[in-house]
Amino acid sequence: MKKRLCILCLLVLVWIMPLTTALGQDMNYTQYFSAPLYVNPAFTGLNTGLRARFLFRDQWPSAPIPFKSYYFSADLGDRGLPGAGGLGLQVESDNPGVGLINNLNVSLTIGVRIPITSFMVAQVGVKAGIMQRKINYDDLVFTSSLDPRYGNIYQNGFTDFNANKRVVPDFGAGGILQFSSTEGNITGNVGFAVDHIFKPDVSFLSVGSSQYPRKWVGHLDLVFATGPGGSSSAMYASASEPLKINVGALYMNQANLNSLQFGLNLLKYNLYLGCWYKSTLTGVVNSACAVLAGYKYNFYENMSIKFMYSYDIQISGALQGTGGAHEISLILEFDKLSIFGGGGGGGSLPGGGGGRKYGGAMECPSFY
Repeated sequence: MKKRLCILCLLVLVWIMPLTTALGQDMNYTQYFSAPLYVNPAFTGLNTGLRARFLFRDQWPSAPIPFKSYYFSADLGDRGLPGAGGLGLQVESDNPGVGLINNLNVSLTIGVRIPITSFMVAQVGVKAGIMQRKINYDDLVFTSSLDPRYGNIYQNGFTDFNANKRVVPDFGAGGILQFSSTEGNITGNVGFAVDHIFKPDVSFLSVGSSQYPRKWVGHLDLVFATGPGGSSSAMYASASEPLKINVGALYMNQANLNSLQFGLNLLKYNLYLGCWYKSTLTGVVNSACAVLAGYKYNFYENMSIKFMYSYDIQISGALQGTGGAHEISLILEFDKLSIFGGGGGGGSLPGGGGGRKYGGAMECPSFY
């Protein structure tokens, strides 16, 4: 019964599409810091070495229409590259509409580094890829297939659909300012990005239009170390390792929907704990409180794996009772990996000093 109701709703939307301009929205990950290239392509190669990130989100598990999303990215920071930035790859897939629609996005990203001072650097990035939307018409039920008494028994003769798949190019761009205190106990970044710059038309019908709306993103992250001591990438945690506190905020605007999330994460003894608040700012306001826990295991001094889990608890709005959202992320880091001869902390900024373990003030391992 639930599936029939969902199919009926989707059918109504398909009939409306030729008459209106349909708009979509991107997934809003709670662990945006576990998918930095998704937030801003300028994060590509921000730190040297290779990082591979896997993220899974199960949204509204208690609702009749659960929404699952899968994300993978890998980026290489190598100061031997032209532009001294990095290269990246992203793959994302989700299945809205009870699996009747499948979205697949694949893109390449490039980061270019612009040194400013020993403790400040700017980086710009671009994204170029494809966006594919596919619909399974075999699972749709049309009025021509229905019998008043026996239900869905006839083969439908609806043939107005031109295609069941739409593939379009997609582009994005962004910039980041990364900074550090002279003592190195405070680091951070602030950035701005725009995605779907040319608003690609993803309509399934030739008589309709469905321009994917641009997404505007602003973000800020600060990391405070409570005292001198070991690095978060040290092979073994010790009592001398300082507590690290990450305070962050993310603002997004897409299709007249504004959203904001802010909160903090703590890192001590390779354990992560965090709490975040998320809310929409337009229309029907929906708010959630997300709790996070994770662990970092170091195989070697410059090779580690990080696991994080977060859960969104709906605290207001119409989405109460949907089961919130589960998110799981897995991150593999190879801090010293170099392919073009400039990775692993090489190519530090002018004046950055060669005494620091990771090749300068701006080449320290990230909080995540």
